[in-house]
Amino acid sequence: MHIADRCIGCRQCWPYCPVGAIGPTEDGRRSQVCLDQCVECNTCLRARICPVGAFELRPLDYPRSLRSTFSDVMSPHKSTGVLGRGTEEMKTNDVTGRLPEGRVNVSVELGRPGISASFADVQVLTRTLAGLGVHFQEENPVTSLMTDPRSGDLRPEILGERVLSALIELDLEQDRLPALVAAISAAQASVDTVFSVAAAEPIPQQEAEAPLLSLLREQGIFHRPNGKTNVGLGKPFREVAS
Repeated sequence: MHIADRCIGCRQCWPYCPVGAIGPTEDGRRSQVCLDQCVECNTCLRARICPVGAFELRPLDYPRSLRSTFSDVMSPHKSTGVLGRGTEEMKTNDVTGRLPEGRVNVSVELGRPGISASFADVQVLTRTLAGLGVHFQEENPVTSLMTDPRSGDLRPEILGERVLSALIELDLEQDRLPALVAAISAAQASVDTVFSVAAAEPIPQQEAEAPLLSLLREQGIFHRPNGKTNVGLGKPFREVAS
């Protein structure tokens, strides 16, 4: 994002930037965008708060263009063709049959809310998770940026780019969840942003709750048992293995 010279320095736009990338010029007469900090989410432009229309879109070359595709909700990912940071995860499992009983879908989201994250931060966790031999979701945009999913390495040219939010998606056997939590906990000191971990799994018939909840309680792992519930009314495209 660029602020043109016609800016009058009213500073009305400053609170609209989710990562605080808008500040004063050296002489204090106008506002400017810190390009290192800007995640190209275009919130400032869509807010239409500038009285003189000083915000201007600039063409984004790769790898900076990744900032927009990960941060602007109206910008589709070229690798997936869909909007948003990730995939449907468990939310459409009754139709897709992606996840069978006994496996857990895990999502690790970095940078949200309103902090942002670099792909260097993302790589810390993708490498950690790859070391556990997890299966990364092929449809996920972060997975498409890996040079090798077995190592979790990302393309070297993107590591300095920042995004409003990035989502790592994977699945693994239910009994390996405590090891995953322990590995992520050990790696968090090397991650220079906030991140959250979500886990979901199919609930077996005749069960009142997901088995992973009792597993988390037994291991003393802090969790919040809430989220989006799939009520199972869809018709599967393929048979779900049990």
